Amino acid sequence: MSAQAPRRQLLLASDDQEQSRELERILQSISDVQTVSTSELPDAPADQISGLVVDINLRSAESVQRVRNKLRHESYRAMPRLFVLADGLHHGSMQAWALGATDTISRPLSAAGIQQRIRAAFPDSHGFDATERGKTLNRGVEAAHEVMVKIFHKLPAGEPLRFSDVVQAENKILKAIKHSSLREWLTTVGCHHADSYRHCLFVTGFAVAFALHLGMREDDQRRLVRAALLHDVGKAFIPTAILDKPGLLTDEEMSEIRRHPMLGYQALASQGGYPPEMLDVVLHHHEFLDGTGYPDCLQAEQISDIVRLTTIVDIYAALIEQRPYRVPFTHAKAFATMEKMEGKLDTHLLHAFRPVTLGAY
Repeated sequence: MSAQAPRRQLLLASDDQEQSRELERILQSISDVQTVSTSELPDAPADQISGLVVDINLRSAESVQRVRNKLRHESYRAMPRLFVLADGLHHGSMQAWALGATDTISRPLSAAGIQQRIRAAFPDSHGFDATERGKTLNRGVEAAHEVMVKIFHKLPAGEPLRFSDVVQAENKILKAIKHSSLREWLTTVGCHHADSYRHCLFVTGFAVAFALHLGMREDDQRRLVRAALLHDVGKAFIPTAILDKPGLLTDEEMSEIRRHPMLGYQALASQGGYPPEMLDVVLHHHEFLDGTGYPDCLQAEQISDIVRLTTIVDIYAALIEQRPYRVPFTHAKAFATMEKMEGKLDTHLLHAFRPVTLGAY
């Protein structure tokens, strides 16, 4: 009889271990758990630890600073880091991502939900990829997360998003997807707490895979990564109550959402330093070839190739994502839906994109 595979090893850091008892019990049902206070968090985790769970009061400046200092160590940054939020408020997840989270869960705790999230975010010990490949994937996802934090948290607060920040991230993102796979990228970011973050990271993964499939030169691959990361930058200026609404939007709310391309364009253009083609993607990724898109009702030849490609990836990613008001579309249903958008999308690019999506399943 074969030996039983070792269970995943998790490190749980808490600033109130009594409050974390329920979480600890849930984690123990599917993992071996070592629980420590934030003051006892080691400078570097043991080799067998496959992931970190952080359950702290994000309103405590002392706890936040302790955890921030520890997570700067390279060995933590190379593993998944799940933060537990006191509630589902948008600003709570933003603070967690800024601290170094790669995923978040919210109270009240659901045992089934947490178990599913843990299985997706943390591999079993025998399957934990501590090799350079696994570290490369984690670094790429982390770099993309950092750009999302700067877009959705720092930019609205008046802190500039520098073009150099995006360029620095693109190297790690490209390397991560080239040396792992689209499926691994989507799995890693797929349980992201913030819908806006998750969508941008999905679009980025599909855009890179599409560029590789088309055999684009590396310069063009980089252009596409930048475009995908920044295409929804304008949503940083849309009220979070609309972005996080669990149901369908009203007509008034949809009108507000439709302002995001112009808001993003204005923010980056006024800041300066961004190539015209990136501003083009930010402003026009909701334009359609038949002139029915927004905000400028562009038609056919007025829409650049990079915008056409980003639009296809953007729509496909939105269709296959989990939304509070509907289940995700299957690959077949997503493509059938897009094929019915006759006259709106570039047919040649859409057909070229089909094989790319098969790598996500």
